[in-house]
Amino acid sequence: ILMVDEKGKNMKCLTFFLMLPETVKNRSKKSSKKGNSSGSSGSKLPPVCYEIITLKTKKKKKMAADIFPRKKPANSNTTAVQQYHQQNLNNNNTIPAPNWQGLYPTIRERNAVMFNNDLMADVHFVVGPPGGTQRLPGHKYVLAVGSSVFHAMFYGELAEDKDEIRIPDVEPAAFLAMLKYIYCDEIDLAADTVLATLYAAKKYIVPHLARACVNFLETSLSAKNACVLLSQSCLFEEPDLTQRCWEVIDAQAELALKSEGFCDIDFQTLESILQRETLNAKEIVVFEAALNWAEVECQRQELTVTIENKRKVLGKALYLIRIPTMALDDFANGAAQSGILTLNETNDIFLWYTAARKPELQFVSKPRKGLVPQRCHRFQSCAYRSNQWRYRGRCDSIQFAVDKRVFIAGFGLYGSSCGSAEYSAKIELKRQGVILGQNLSKYFSDGSSNTFPVWFEYPVQIEPDTFYTASVILDGNELSYFGQEGMTEVQCGKVTVQFQCSSDSTNGTGVQGGQIPELIFYA
Repeated sequence: ILMVDEKGKNMKCLTFFLMLPETVKNRSKKSSKKGNSSGSSGSKLPPVCYEIITLKTKKKKKMAADIFPRKKPANSNTTAVQQYHQQNLNNNNTIPAPNWQGLYPTIRERNAVMFNNDLMADVHFVVGPPGGTQRLPGHKYVLAVGSSVFHAMFYGELAEDKDEIRIPDVEPAAFLAMLKYIYCDEIDLAADTVLATLYAAKKYIVPHLARACVNFLETSLSAKNACVLLSQSCLFEEPDLTQRCWEVIDAQAELALKSEGFCDIDFQTLESILQRETLNAKEIVVFEAALNWAEVECQRQELTVTIENKRKVLGKALYLIRIPTMALDDFANGAAQSGILTLNETNDIFLWYTAARKPELQFVSKPRKGLVPQRCHRFQSCAYRSNQWRYRGRCDSIQFAVDKRVFIAGFGLYGSSCGSAEYSAKIELKRQGVILGQNLSKYFSDGSSNTFPVWFEYPVQIEPDTFYTASVILDGNELSYFGQEGMTEVQCGKVTVQFQCSSDSTNGTGVQGGQIPELIFYA
């Protein structure tokens, strides 16, 4: 059928093939014979039947996905493409079903079938270190479209025509994750391979995948992995990720220094942490962390783990530990008996603590500045009455959310309204019912309307745009001050804090009034 529009122009985009009845075919054959006998050799037309149909053209062009909408398979949420993806991940010799092209309406889906598929593969990669390699198929055109490095490798001026390419510095799982992005336009990241995937994305210049890896790392950042990620972020030249790592390390320094990941960092990163001015940790914790790192470093360098070798691998970094700023008990019971210091160094530091005329030391003797805690006060006034506020083992609770990542260090609480008194406070911080931090401690109130800080053992990381529950159970003088004229939103420097009532509160605390007047945090 030849189709034309209203203006008589042929429409090139549509062609129909018809199964003609036998009578029409016979008639067509007869007409063709007549045409041949007339001696017209200028144009040889095939024996077909033409019919002209007038159509109205539309300006909007439909894509294949619009014309052939994909239907979800019954009783299953997994598409055929996803099934191919999973099959290809497990077996790179997948052969699609006959006429598989007709199963997928879009070029993206058809292209995805080729992911990790030997069908039409014109190059293979042997990925991974010796002893742990995996042979993966590839298609030069698809790879060149997704990466400028692959384009230069296959189509550049210095392109080499190799059927097999060895890549020993990339993990197979990471290389597969990169290929999945190039072929399928899908980002599939996992915590145990995201760093290796970031390395692959950087090496082959796949910037959008690299950005996704960095975002993944930022959202999964914690005190346990902050030191390792700091080392990697410097290697990959990701300043935003580096800054995020420092925020966590500064605020949760003791947790970060005690983590297993701290022992895996390189020497340069160790030096940068030890000389950090805003490190919020006791110096004895810094000292013990450095010794733990030195022990692991001896093993990496295949040295016998001895005091002498520990000092050797620490080198000048030992003097970045501010030993003279330790509490005297910490020094006497810890650093002085560790064996890592020479006898002269130990004597000089003892004199530094006790003598009026202090000796010169190679160690930094100025205390770290640490972080200055911020306080978010949610009440505009406070009061007391003859019958309020009473504590009888009930829970005072409030929910809050922030717009930037912060680290809750503790709460500011009211004290007795009837003179000096001591309180026992159990503080708790939860997210969706899961306890993130808690502590049981005592504090002394002087009878004023001031707030008194109660601290968690370690600061608790708070993610933005999520509500957390702050709770406290007080035991002490029954009558206490309480807050009034509470605010639902408070601006604290660059951080906005929102408050709402908590169902855990059984002692009357809410947004408008009650207890837990302050949140103490680092930002």
